Amino acid sequence: MNQNEKWTKKTIALVGNPNVGKSTLFNSLTGLHQHTGNWPGKTVELARGTVRHKGVLYQITDLPGCYSLSSCSQEEEIARDFLLTQPPDLVIAVCDACCLERGLLLVLQLMALSDHVILCVNLMDEAEKRGIHIRTDILTSLLGIPVAACSARNRGGTAPLLIALEKAAKSADTKITLPEPGNGLVSSADLVRLSEEICSQAVDFDNAAYDRKDRKLDALFTGRLTGFPILFLLLLFLFWITVSGASLPSALLSDCLSSLEGRLLGAAQNLGLPAALYEPVICGVYRISSWVVSVMLPPMAIFFPLFTLLEDSGYLPRIAFNLDRCFQKCCTCGKQALTMCMSLGCSAVGVTGCRIIDSPREKLIAVLTSCLIPCNGKFPAFLTLITLFAAGGRRGPAASLLTAFCLAGTLLFCTGTALFASFLLSRTLLRGMPSSFTLELPPYRRPKIGQVILRSMLDRTLFVLGRALTIAAPAGLLIWALANVRTGDVSLLARLVALLDPLARIFGLDGTILTAFILSLPANEILIPLMLMIYMGNSSLLDIADPQIIFYVFAENGWTWQTALCTALFLLMHWPCAATCLTIHKETGSLKWTLAAVLLPTGMGLLACLLCRLLFDCLPYPI
Repeated sequence: MNQNEKWTKKTIALVGNPNVGKSTLFNSLTGLHQHTGNWPGKTVELARGTVRHKGVLYQITDLPGCYSLSSCSQEEEIARDFLLTQPPDLVIAVCDACCLERGLLLVLQLMALSDHVILCVNLMDEAEKRGIHIRTDILTSLLGIPVAACSARNRGGTAPLLIALEKAAKSADTKITLPEPGNGLVSSADLVRLSEEICSQAVDFDNAAYDRKDRKLDALFTGRLTGFPILFLLLLFLFWITVSGASLPSALLSDCLSSLEGRLLGAAQNLGLPAALYEPVICGVYRISSWVVSVMLPPMAIFFPLFTLLEDSGYLPRIAFNLDRCFQKCCTCGKQALTMCMSLGCSAVGVTGCRIIDSPREKLIAVLTSCLIPCNGKFPAFLTLITLFAAGGRRGPAASLLTAFCLAGTLLFCTGTALFASFLLSRTLLRGMPSSFTLELPPYRRPKIGQVILRSMLDRTLFVLGRALTIAAPAGLLIWALANVRTGDVSLLARLVALLDPLARIFGLDGTILTAFILSLPANEILIPLMLMIYMGNSSLLDIADPQIIFYVFAENGWTWQTALCTALFLLMHWPCAATCLTIHKETGSLKWTLAAVLLPTGMGLLACLLCRLLFDCLPYPI
């Protein structure tokens, strides 16, 4: 078609239950021609995209996953309001071929609301593996609407849907009506009964026990005796792979970026530029930005794909199922377990993920406690502390396994801390009864490795890294200025350290540690380099990779086991980074709750440090 020709435009709403492959279908149809935006007055995002096919421009809106249009949740309310206030030309109802009966409940509601519905039975490849056969001809006859059988995860799997869209676009009359009463399908007012009757005629099973394998796996992964031990072992494996696999690429990337810094300095000097012009940029902005990249990128490039594999395989909802009992006892929602999993990569992402929680009270609890789960930015500093004081500076497989074990144990401790904080909030500031929620356990699937790597790199790794760099760059300029601007013979940084030292020692820290925590507000990754810079009296950030040198610097400046433990505790529980603070303010729309999200973890961290210091003071011999 020539560019001057006009396209016929059709608007489409994509509706379906959670975990039916709706987002995969949307991505497959629209490709890169998509964007996201919030529903007016809401924080739930709507994805929008376009697809051109046979002279028609389809403008597709991917509505939030919902089980009905009864407005029991924010997602259901948005889906219903969109269909009522912005009626699309066509509604595509997406169902899972492996559990068609449940999806038909929403389809029947859509048919009562809209006259232009197309049923897309997705995941046909999964159904075939399980011996489930969908008779689309019978579905079309019984429902009276177009039915397309798709496998959106496979190449070309959306072709049947495009054919159905083409026919619907060319049809002069797409009026859809339910079969008349008396044909055996609408004899009961119950939609549930209607879905059962339709599926009994349109779905065939090769084996009645087609889901036996999934049930056996669920008995293992969600069992009372086996669920939590398996979760711990999986976390141990994830951290071990991340720790052992990220060290070499991180060192190589650091060397590469450091050599580039030397070349930039040489070029600036050869050009005769004044030091006051190029040092803030190269020694401040570039050095901190390169440190953030070399420290963050390798572990994220390993951890996020592995974590996405768990998500893609269907295990992540099982984690929420296991933890739901714990959150119910804390008078909060089990969906908080999912937001905690998101916070492992980035606290800001975890805060954004709290949108899935319907209750405003429980959503606030999840937002306020999200920073108690250690994010990817805290791992480098925590790894350094573990390497120095737990692993004794040793390297090798045994040391990496010990480090991974410490990380997994720490994560369990932080989960308990988040549960305790949630309990306190639900009993004080945010009282209320826990709400119930529907958690669907999707079938176990073999992950698509290529898609997982691509999605995790683009949607998570590069997104988080870009956000960190945006804030770390100006922070590098500020840190350089504090270290190089002097009043008398003392730098502003040294004066800040001296000012904070008496307060810090009350909690088992010192002025340098507390100053480093404050200045690492933009990015937690620079915490240890900041400490080394201040201790060694340097005017710019130091990149020291040798654990023995780091241990010597710390020991020379009075570090003990008490100092290391207090620093680790405060690292796990202190104020959120700048990006997370901005995200919290955006999500809550309240400066009061943003301040509460800062004070809650900080207060818990200081209290833990104080108790730790008092405990060490009671010991008969110093450690």
